Amino acid sequence: MKKILAMLLCLGMVMSMLTGCGAKSEAVKTGLAVVSSIGKSTDATAEKDGLGEIDSMIAAVLVDKDGKIVDCKIDAAQTKINFSTEGKLTTDPATVFQTKQEKKEAYGMKGSSSIGKEWYEQADGFAKYCVGKTVDQIKGIAVNEEGVASDADLAATITVHIGDFIEVVTKAAANASDLGAKKGDKLGLATTTDMGQSKDASADGDGLAQAYSFYTALTLDKDGKITSCTIDASQGNVNFSTAGVVTSDLTVAPQTKQELKEGYGMKKASGIGKEWYEQANAFAKYVTGKKVADVKGIAVTEDGKAGDADLAASVTVHVTDFISNVEKAAANAQ
Repeated sequence: MKKILAMLLCLGMVMSMLTGCGAKSEAVKTGLAVVSSIGKSTDATAEKDGLGEIDSMIAAVLVDKDGKIVDCKIDAAQTKINFSTEGKLTTDPATVFQTKQEKKEAYGMKGSSSIGKEWYEQADGFAKYCVGKTVDQIKGIAVNEEGVASDADLAATITVHIGDFIEVVTKAAANASDLGAKKGDKLGLATTTDMGQSKDASADGDGLAQAYSFYTALTLDKDGKITSCTIDASQGNVNFSTAGVVTSDLTVAPQTKQELKEGYGMKKASGIGKEWYEQANAFAKYVTGKKVADVKGIAVTEDGKAGDADLAASVTVHVTDFISNVEKAAANAQ
């Protein structure tokens, strides 16, 4: 009898250990989404430069098997590019723009906030509020006529408009897929934006205020290995004439390259017949299972392309921005 009890006790302990291990290794889906607008752009006048403003809200999420969000990160890129009444850029084309999460207190919202919280603190508060909720529950968050949270608990930590937060988080959850992440992995999000392809207006054509952004969401395990990775990019364009008048339709929201798919039009010019999103996905898959040091060590040619033959077979676009943004996302993972 004692032997039977001992065996049952041992069996119970083994089952308990297996159950515990299973819970720790539960697969979760990784999602990334961007919602952009150019609606705040304005013409140049005698009193003030014109503005090409590209606003992008970004979210990364982890979603469990029950459709609940287990982690969430939110950021925003507010790219402001000025131009004159002569159609000349007045913002340095070499400018690299920080996100609101990177600016922290420098964004300057705290002084005008009724709860004394900076934008990044409020975004983090909303992200934390989403954890444990399903997409339907997030879509159902009560909002008043001004677009501010009606829920008392949420309103205590966030007083900015939350419509874009709700939209981008639910979009990220809808985009989530099984890329290898496990519950307990750390989630990282990174955005890098420059305006290097912007140009003055001339007799040959309109000027261009372009926010070129790269987005990366990834997860790291306890050993620092990348367990999932997803990459996207957007080219937010605002055109203007030689008189500094905006010529773009400001009601049209920029799409990301992952959203454009074949509409981006790279496949025909690709030596391997692959569209941009396919190459970005191939790079993301290539770095999965590697540590950041391994990614930093990826061989790159003088023109910024992959030097590794296996990688070059599936990725012919420049990979330097991919590499640097993966590093940045890993550094942000927590």
